[in-house]
Amino acid sequence: MSTPPPATEPQPAAPDESRAAPPRGGPDSAKVRAAVRGGTLAYFVDQFDIYLPIVVLAPAMIYFQSAGLSSSTTALLSSLVFASTLIGRPLGAVVFGHFADTVGRKRTTLVAVGGFGVVTLVIACLPGHETIGTWSIGLLIALRFVDGIFLGGEYTTAVPLAMEWSPRHKRGLYASVITSTSPAAYAVIAAITLLMLNLMSSTGLHSAYVQWGWRVPFLIGAVLAAVLFRYYLTQVHEPPTERTGERHKLPFLRLLAQYPKALGQVFVLMTGTWLATNMQAAVTPAQLKSHLHLSSEQVTLTMLVMNSAAALSFPVFGVLSQRIGRRRFYIGYGLAVLLLGSGSYSLLMASGGGLGTALGLGALIGVFTVGTFGPIAAYLTERFPAGVRSTGYGVGYSLALIAPAFYQFYLQQLEGVMAAHVAPAALIGLASLLISLGGFLGPETKDVDMADDRTIPALS
Repeated sequence: MSTPPPATEPQPAAPDESRAAPPRGGPDSAKVRAAVRGGTLAYFVDQFDIYLPIVVLAPAMIYFQSAGLSSSTTALLSSLVFASTLIGRPLGAVVFGHFADTVGRKRTTLVAVGGFGVVTLVIACLPGHETIGTWSIGLLIALRFVDGIFLGGEYTTAVPLAMEWSPRHKRGLYASVITSTSPAAYAVIAAITLLMLNLMSSTGLHSAYVQWGWRVPFLIGAVLAAVLFRYYLTQVHEPPTERTGERHKLPFLRLLAQYPKALGQVFVLMTGTWLATNMQAAVTPAQLKSHLHLSSEQVTLTMLVMNSAAALSFPVFGVLSQRIGRRRFYIGYGLAVLLLGSGSYSLLMASGGGLGTALGLGALIGVFTVGTFGPIAAYLTERFPAGVRSTGYGVGYSLALIAPAFYQFYLQQLEGVMAAHVAPAALIGLASLLISLGGFLGPETKDVDMADDRTIPALS
């Protein structure tokens, strides 16, 4: 009687390259392009909406507030308008991430886009303090919070959908193209605002810009949401079944129970990312005006150049991360933020001012504060398996927003030990350390196969 061969444990199958990169001209190529375009447009519209209060409302906040408020109270209320949006985003990530992982990415994206489009339209119609008193600023803050919930849901669903369709060897590039629309959106808003400030008066409560001019960019945001909704409805498809993996009834609880280390590592990285971003996007305009005494038009132009430079750098960083690895990129980029981002900010604030200096150093600040976002869409989606991918991406991306959202409080505390114009550079330095630490604590992910959970480092 012959002896049967010894049993061996089944070996994991090698990742199927054909699933990671559909052949050119194959049946999925049009769907890949549609998903990436959809993700790009979705991210642009999201960022356009979130930056509206910082740029557009800055010259018009007197419309929502009593003229008798102190400068510190005015600054606090203005920061709460922005912070309320950021605080709403983690809640939106949990809610919409759940449905994206259990019902589907496309349908959930449509609900989120429709929601923030309606809220943005309502904000454009708000009456001012002269008409309804303190209800005006209260409604603005509340509506921006609701807006943040829908915005958090939109990128939680749209970005993983785009990355799941993307071929593995192009994920760094595609991710950077998608996220480059963030500074690009800021630049577009700045350009629109600059144009309007040059066409109409913004001095005094009853000036044209303060009374109605600020509403125009909000109306544009609502129209962009409608365009995005139609695009997803008619052009974008759900990822193939094998790319979405097994679905779970409670993805958020599974994320917390099975992948706490991955979520914690992403939290560290994104806390640094958002802290640096808030210093660049929310604090810099005020410092350019109050410390360097630039006019509103010069501040807007500086921010336009700053964010245009950042947008151009994103594809470079995305491709770089694809070559050297995401982990090495984030460790190195964090150090660059410390040396070039914080350093450029300090030099700018120590200079005698002037538009030329602001534009030159501003470009460096833009590249070396928000460049973390270059490959972030690829990295965060690579960190989590398909069954909790939208939830993991959305929560990891958004939960870290909360602490940096209260940047105004940290700056006020630092003013006791350093000059107000120096404090943002110190927080950028802290952000750089968190970015490098976050990269160091995480694994390499660039070769992850989105269709095969066995290649996800979070499972190891």
